[in-house]
Amino acid sequence: MEIGSEIIILLFCTGLAAGFVDSIAGGGGLLALPVLLSAGLPPQIALGTNKFQGTFGTLSSSYNFIRKGKVNLRECFVGILYTLIGAALGAWIVQLLAPGFLKHMVPILLFLVLIYTIFSKNLGYEEQPPIMGKHAFYLIFGTGLGFYDGFFGPGTGSFWMAGCCIFLGVNMTRSAGISRVMNLTSNVAALSVFIIGGNVRFPEAICMGLGQLIGARIGSNLAIQKGASFIRPVFMAVVAATVIRLVCNNYFS
Repeated sequence: MEIGSEIIILLFCTGLAAGFVDSIAGGGGLLALPVLLSAGLPPQIALGTNKFQGTFGTLSSSYNFIRKGKVNLRECFVGILYTLIGAALGAWIVQLLAPGFLKHMVPILLFLVLIYTIFSKNLGYEEQPPIMGKHAFYLIFGTGLGFYDGFFGPGTGSFWMAGCCIFLGVNMTRSAGISRVMNLTSNVAALSVFIIGGNVRFPEAICMGLGQLIGARIGSNLAIQKGASFIRPVFMAVVAATVIRLVCNNYFS
């Protein structure tokens, strides 16, 4: 199916904005998924297409964080493994079931993350002693958030960032980098399952993906240069916007 030039421009600009926001604080799907749905894509195809285009952005920002020494891939290996398993399972199940039961739980959890961040004034500014071992953390968060990202998705990056800051004690710049690597992992795993299931529309995905590449590079550079003082307000704004959107979709649409 051919797409018009106006739609191409809209998809590219949406991908640019989504990649920029997502590389800093997660939440790029908040912009991308509604546009894909409004373009007339059925929900499962919109989810698969969103995973494809989002992979461009997470790849671009992950490479940037790794190249500039903010993420150590060796330290993330266990998390990558668990995330791969969880995401593949979640993406397989979402093609068989409707993810309706998560719609009511996720806004509540994200709201609690927002409140905790607001009242924890120093969260993410400096490294803190971890309150959970890395293996246990990645087992729980990798499998759980990998599954969630493959199954539903909104807020995954925000959950990763909050988890890394709270439980691993890392600052927000490192947390942003780790969350990008884990999001890339879950995107690739879930995307593979969506492609096998025939639930990706490639022309739309590539248009948005090219914008993602550029936006993610710009956003990750800003996150690395400016640190927590820049990331924290963007993170809180993204979490608040995600909560509002999910509540509106769940109860007022």
